[in-house]
Amino acid sequence: MMNREDNKNLLLAIVLSAVVLLGWNYFYGVPQMEQQRRAAQQTQPAQPGVVTPTPAGAPGSAAPVAGAPGAAAPGGAPGTVQTPVTAVASRDAALAASARVVIETPRISGSLALLGGRIDDVSLKAYRETVDAKSPNIILFSPQNGPNPYYADFGWAAGAGVSTPLPTAQTLWTADQTKLTPEQPVTLSWNNGQGLVFKRTISVDANAMFFVNDVVENSGGAPITLFPWGLVARHGKPVTQGYFVLHEGLIGVIGSNGLQEYTYDNVEKEAVLGGSQRGKVWKDVSSGFLGITDKYWAAAVIPDQERKFEGRFSVNMSGTRTFQADYLGEAVTIAPGASAGAKTRLFAGAKEVATVDGYEKSQNIKRFDLMIDWGWFYFITKPMFYAIDWFFHLTGNFGIAILLVTVVLKLLFFPLANKSYASMAKMKAVQPEMMAIRDRFADDKMKQQQALMELYKKEKINPLAGCWPVLIQIPVFFALYKVLFVTIEMRHAPFFGWIRDLAAPDPTSIFNLFGLLPFAVPAALLLGVWPILMGITMFVQMKLNPEPTDPVQKMVFTWMPVFFTFLLGSFPAGLVIYWTWNNFLSIAQQAYIMKKFGTKIELWDNIKGMFVKKPAPDAGKS
Repeated sequence: MMNREDNKNLLLAIVLSAVVLLGWNYFYGVPQMEQQRRAAQQTQPAQPGVVTPTPAGAPGSAAPVAGAPGAAAPGGAPGTVQTPVTAVASRDAALAASARVVIETPRISGSLALLGGRIDDVSLKAYRETVDAKSPNIILFSPQNGPNPYYADFGWAAGAGVSTPLPTAQTLWTADQTKLTPEQPVTLSWNNGQGLVFKRTISVDANAMFFVNDVVENSGGAPITLFPWGLVARHGKPVTQGYFVLHEGLIGVIGSNGLQEYTYDNVEKEAVLGGSQRGKVWKDVSSGFLGITDKYWAAAVIPDQERKFEGRFSVNMSGTRTFQADYLGEAVTIAPGASAGAKTRLFAGAKEVATVDGYEKSQNIKRFDLMIDWGWFYFITKPMFYAIDWFFHLTGNFGIAILLVTVVLKLLFFPLANKSYASMAKMKAVQPEMMAIRDRFADDKMKQQQALMELYKKEKINPLAGCWPVLIQIPVFFALYKVLFVTIEMRHAPFFGWIRDLAAPDPTSIFNLFGLLPFAVPAALLLGVWPILMGITMFVQMKLNPEPTDPVQKMVFTWMPVFFTFLLGSFPAGLVIYWTWNNFLSIAQQAYIMKKFGTKIELWDNIKGMFVKKPAPDAGKS
């Protein structure tokens, strides 16, 4: 057994690991059930808003310019200023306020409003609010003037000198179909009565991508210059998960500027864009996307990847906050007797990895995969997901997939772990010599360390090797935590028995005898079966080695399993299952190596020693 000085590095590694995990849980690991409780308590709906006349301007300018006199308000075009209204209808009433075209695909349902031509009603068929199969489907988009408005809008901004009416939020379009499906696009039309006919053809694929083709036909006697725009707008600040590990808010990959992530609070701190608007503008860029993301769902407008545009994140600070991600495209000039248009895509759905990655490739959308928050350790996190997903398709159970990935990781780290455990076994073998050196140089720490280093060199022992079994797990732990936390594939994924959601904490608790007593346990006291099993395996793993002689170190080793048991009680069940299984494999591996080197396994002696008081050490010895 290493003496007090030699064990310093190992003890430091373990303590630091505990501090890191405690900090991780404090900042990132707030129990999801508590977040759901907060969300359920937020019954006050966000107040919707309307917007004032459409902007105009040349590329590179975000300043609003008044449109035609008396023109109706546009649907939140770039540069407009929203003002709140007081009346908030129910969702059904808000939907009924406009004639609609039904949207029906294998993955989503909803409708688009003929009043304004907005896509403002989208529900996700494959996802429900809870694990209960009868719970409501997730609602992504909701119309203005209802609770929590969230929608996508498209249109044209007038160039300099243009005074002809343009489509607005109050424009009533006509549709050539009553239903939009993957097999049947819909074309909306509106004639401004002054020589311009606007046509908007909307198609949708079988998943979550809309294709919007806006065309202007000019039958007048003079050319006209317009600027296409598209946006995603959200009225009111939503309840967020509140984790630092997860980005929620405005997101985009904006040309050469790369990934841009702004929380709802951060965008409010940006520069004033005009009036009550604050935000950030990127001028003269090309490729990418702009949108708003939640933990599992997102909406984003995707400009033509080959043309220049101006991107913007903004918030209207007047009244109820209205957050907006939009782009303003290059000028389009329509000659008399001609037509011209602009194409935009809209993603509105769940952030499934295969879907998002597929759109990046098939639609050539720059770094669209970053819609999913893989984090700084992208190079570890995403491969980790693919490994788990591969085993899931092999076994049909994400929990089993996690167990199999753990085995693969153990095999990958097997040589390193073997060297570590072998070094610890050698350290125990030379324990008598180490104790003799400590006694010989009890009053001279410098000579004591020199003698110990010579012993290590002679016996080819690495005193730091014992740290590796703990340290090598940390990046893997973080990567798996991220995968479980941010990927929708893990949401509501069951294991066996009472684990119906691997992304949520173990719902059982020892404080109500795992459900036998008829009362609910607060989230802070959820200490389920799997966290307890994890604590037991950690306890056994530590008791395989001789007891530390240093009393402080011994106390740390004794209480660490208890500390981690309570700590991981609020972590996703999938992560706790991984940690438990990993501990079990480590115990088996360490026992095998100790037996191979003829080192005594101290498990039963150490457990017995917890109940039998040992005699005090001789005087003069530390």
